Amino acid sequence: MMKLSIRITSVLAVLALVAAACGDDTDDAPATTAPPVTVTQVVIDEAAKAEAEAAIAEAQAMMDDAAAMAADAAAQASEAESMSEEEQAMAAQAQAEAEAMMEEAQAMLEEAEAMEAEAEARAAEEAARMEAEAMRPPGEGVSLTMARANWSTGYFQAELMRQMMQMLGYEVSDPADLELGPSLAYLAMAQGEADFWVNSWYPGHNSWLAAELPDGSLVGEHVRRVGELMIAGGLQGYLITKSFAEEYGINTLDDLNNNPDAIAAYDAQDVNPGNGIADIYGCPESWTCDDIIQSQIAHSGWANIEQVLAGYDAMFAEATAKADAGEPMVAYTWTPSSYITALRPGDNVVWVGVESPIDDSNPLGRPGGEEWDQRPGTAAIGADSCPSAADDGVCEIGWVAADVIASARHDMLANHPAAAKLLEIVKLNVVDVSLQIVRQDAGEDVGTLVTEWIAANQDQVDAWIAEALAAA
Repeated sequence: MMKLSIRITSVLAVLALVAAACGDDTDDAPATTAPPVTVTQVVIDEAAKAEAEAAIAEAQAMMDDAAAMAADAAAQASEAESMSEEEQAMAAQAQAEAEAMMEEAQAMLEEAEAMEAEAEARAAEEAARMEAEAMRPPGEGVSLTMARANWSTGYFQAELMRQMMQMLGYEVSDPADLELGPSLAYLAMAQGEADFWVNSWYPGHNSWLAAELPDGSLVGEHVRRVGELMIAGGLQGYLITKSFAEEYGINTLDDLNNNPDAIAAYDAQDVNPGNGIADIYGCPESWTCDDIIQSQIAHSGWANIEQVLAGYDAMFAEATAKADAGEPMVAYTWTPSSYITALRPGDNVVWVGVESPIDDSNPLGRPGGEEWDQRPGTAAIGADSCPSAADDGVCEIGWVAADVIASARHDMLANHPAAAKLLEIVKLNVVDVSLQIVRQDAGEDVGTLVTEWIAANQDQVDAWIAEALAAA
């Protein structure tokens, strides 16, 4: 039981360190107060009502005229004894005409009242229709296709966005059905095979927006970044076995590259022993980080360092075993993830620095390589976890803390304002997400984790949904 307690304490300490390095704060995403959604005010058919009111007024005037004529006729009738026969006939005719006019006016009045009732009935019907329309979720009848990254640390936020989109009425595909690396994900979105995902890493992924499609257009003409899901949430860099770094005085990868004894010791136990090269655990092909690492090696002139490209989890398992055994190892990793609960900065590993982060010079001439600029390549990590840190606690980590956010098709954002607003306003805490990933990696179902997270953060989720509904 004591070992479990120590383990949990270590995990939380590392996550707290990551939060500080990324500049994250648990108060970064305050609840958003959104105006309530109101039923659209109904305007009845003013023309029909005005016509009915005019008809009523005309009928009333006609009745008034008829009443006046009838009174006049009655007055004449009272004087009948003193009238000649001709005058009496004229009076009788006037009375008859007045009675006919009264009947006609009464008919007109009844017709006008019927017109007014019909106009009011149409208005009530329109009000009911508009109220029903306002109550209909904006996504009802709309199907969206969602992709997700082929790295497991992106699963949680993908499922979270899917479940919240469903609250808006959208039918959203299971992101597990379209699991892609960035080289295919941006292409799929640009060509209409997917509408959005929430696993972009900028600035690294800017290069994919600059890619050209077969029709000559650029991906960025169809797809754009959106929202602030985890700004600067993607802390990334290289970890080195702590005991090895201390033995050879290695604070940066430049130190390793320039130390023949350290290279020999590393090479003796690495993936390709005996080749005189330190083979570091890098990044799977097509994730973009692999291209950045290759460009960094060229930029820094690390002739004695090469990157191993393979499945990340298998490489990470080897790296962890080496670090725990005190054997030399360098591995690229990132947050939010559970990886830093196994390779623990300040415990079995430390962050190893980079003296000159890659700029926009694109040393390998790769398409879009100008977008891989990682300057200033620093993070707020102390010397206990990053020996290259200056006195002010700035670690020369060699990477920019990436913005982990959404990317989506332009037309989807324009055509579905509620979905667009949701992607724009949701913000997550990197430590909170990391804790969910730890549970996911321990075997818990990501869908269940998301459902529980929503219930625990219901007020915030309700505020996001209300603001998205208002946008519709």
